Amino acid sequence: CSTATHLKIGQKLNEGKTKQIFELPDQPGLVLVQSKDQITAGNAVRKDQMEGKAAISNKTTSCVFQLLQESGIKTAFVKQHSDTAFMAAHCEMIPIEWVCRRVATGSFLKRNPGVKEGYRFSPLKLEMFFKDDANNDPQWSEEQLLEAKFCLAGLTIGQCEVDIMNRSTVAIFEILEKAWATQNCDGIPTVFVAVAGRSNGLGPVMSGNTAYPVINCPPLTPDWGSQDVWSSLRMPSGLGCSTVLSPEAAAQFAAQIFGLSDHLVWCKLRASMLNTWVSLKLADKKLQACSL
Repeated sequence: CSTATHLKIGQKLNEGKTKQIFELPDQPGLVLVQSKDQITAGNAVRKDQMEGKAAISNKTTSCVFQLLQESGIKTAFVKQHSDTAFMAAHCEMIPIEWVCRRVATGSFLKRNPGVKEGYRFSPLKLEMFFKDDANNDPQWSEEQLLEAKFCLAGLTIGQCEVDIMNRSTVAIFEILEKAWATQNCDGIPTVFVAVAGRSNGLGPVMSGNTAYPVINCPPLTPDWGSQDVWSSLRMPSGLGCSTVLSPEAAAQFAAQIFGLSDHLVWCKLRASMLNTWVSLKLADKKLQACSL
């Protein structure tokens, strides 16, 4: 937004190479993150000013955070405040930079001589670096992070938290990768979900008359379900419709098909996977603590 609402800005809390952080006295728990026109290289060994860089950086950052939030990823981002600043939750930073790579390039090649530029990582290559400007942000192992025993905002960083950060980094990378991938979509993506009682002839007939995906979801009854379901399972040659008994599962399957061409749908599914995994991880941690 080019026209920012009036905001009372307090003292500067922190400043890095590209941003400044200010307190907001009238909005407890929030801060203002102000981008700078400064550009740096080599861990700020080289620096210069580029007019307009702050606005570009802030717009990009805000759009990325909005995409992640709409996908279901929790972030500290609140909203874009002006062309060069956004509002965020006041957090205590974990001094670890997670780097996720699909392609070998840049500093990775210097640390790993012999690897050709452009080498494609599958699965993704994950690295972590300790945020320490004085020592040029040294690369850390998972064991170093665990042994550091960081306690931030009352949370001790242990194996559970490291696993969550690891899995979250990969999910976020994949969401952004999907969003930025070249899109070549024509028309409106369509999936048919066929729900018909008794002998389900609807799904097979539709499948034989369309190239769109068809999902059978027959509402089976206790009396005849074991017989009726075969009309959805035993298909003539040339028909490729699938059969899912639960309406929720049918909707999930349809969403996965849409996700092949719609990055927003795919991103929501990917974030849902992460959130389910995190909730199970935390529940397991709590269960282990109770059993000690």
